[in-house]
Amino acid sequence: MLRVLIVDDSVFIQTVLSDLLNRAPGIKVIGTACNGIEALSMIEELKPDAMTLDIQMPQMDGIETLRHIKHLSYKPKILILSTLAARDAELTYKALRLGADDFMLKPRNISKMRGIENELTTKLKQLISITESQKCAPDTNVPAKNIILIGSSAGGPPMLDQLFSNLKGQQNAAFVITQHMPEGFTAALAERLNRICPMPVKETVSGDILNNGNVYLSKGGYHTVISRHVDKKGRQGGQITLTKSAPVHAVRPAVDITFSSAAKVFGKNCLSVILSGMGNDAGEGALAIKNAGGSTIAVREEDCLVYGMVRSALKRDSIDKVIPLNRIHREIMKYIEQKE
Repeated sequence: MLRVLIVDDSVFIQTVLSDLLNRAPGIKVIGTACNGIEALSMIEELKPDAMTLDIQMPQMDGIETLRHIKHLSYKPKILILSTLAARDAELTYKALRLGADDFMLKPRNISKMRGIENELTTKLKQLISITESQKCAPDTNVPAKNIILIGSSAGGPPMLDQLFSNLKGQQNAAFVITQHMPEGFTAALAERLNRICPMPVKETVSGDILNNGNVYLSKGGYHTVISRHVDKKGRQGGQITLTKSAPVHAVRPAVDITFSSAAKVFGKNCLSVILSGMGNDAGEGALAIKNAGGSTIAVREEDCLVYGMVRSALKRDSIDKVIPLNRIHREIMKYIEQKE
């Protein structure tokens, strides 16, 4: 049984979270606290396995609470619940640097809190099961000839955790993740993934060269465009450019932009993976990859929170395989091995 402490200054949020978690198999809420002072006392007394932690609270906020938890004899796994404000994006990144294990975004409309049940329970369970990985130092001087593209949206972050914690390091490919997420929060997501993935993970920056064994996470608020690059030794590969051009499918970064641009550069050496997500983003990109000789795999519907993105590619007959989430990492490594 996963024992959880909820820390939030809103009684409404406490009530909703307690109700959601107590309904989930294998989870029990053992207490609630309205600020960090109460939380610190309850951690020592109740010794929860995990806790949800709000950032902005009276008397002692989430950041100060994390500073104190460092010095406790017992430390639970910590899931930050963050609002979508720009200030909270900075604080969420800071919270991860101070020892929080993961983060999750609260809906803008507080009445939609009940819609986060699946992601919330999944993340809490993963906090216990997924550990930090040993890093494999990539050969940063080798431009990637193969590229693995990941597209995801609603319900995607827990899938990314599972996928990248199971991959092996030193892959003969570069990885580019495009996750729909507000500007500012992708830095925190990259920080989180970097802990659990054996390959180094970073948020994209214009000018990044795609090298073997590296993972690049599309920066929120920008499209990640991949163009052809030739280094001083004449080796061809890919380079990232960030652009603030108009949103596509009402999102930026858009999966279609990244997939379609990568297809022009990597052609048959391009594998795209579509995870959970709402809307039509990824369909056109998957078609571009197919037309360039590349391949696309997608997660099965029963593993997804939302199946819109996969469905948009299925409608275009652009998916080669639909498989369970727990097999995707094996399929990726098999693809890379075949390219060696």
